Amino acid sequence: MPNIKAAEKWVRQTQKRTVRNLDAKTRLKTLYKKAAVGTAGAETVKDVESQFDKAAQKGTIHPNKAARKKSRLAKAIKAAANAPAKPVKSAKAKSAKKSTSKKTTKKA
Repeated sequence: MPNIKAAEKWVRQTQKRTVRNLDAKTRLKTLYKKAAVGTAGAETVKDVESQFDKAAQKGTIHPNKAARKKSRLAKAIKAAANAPAKPVKSAKAKSAKKSTSKKTTKKA
């Protein structure tokens, strides 16, 4: 524990800042993941990019990290838009695949 009163206050301030920054970073990660799926609209992507810029401006994250995340988000959106849709497999196809698998035998 610090001996100086001001140092005690610094500890309290640091703890509050740490919690606030951690919450902001977690929120940014969640927003990024939801937007990167590819189903997000242009407005959602714009909002996510704005949130990264604000976090960088406040010093929560480094400005280069914000730029990198925005770039990767744009790349992920573009890839998701160009990717063909995957066919949905039915439950019957999955069970048939399991039943046709090779059975192992024990060697004596």
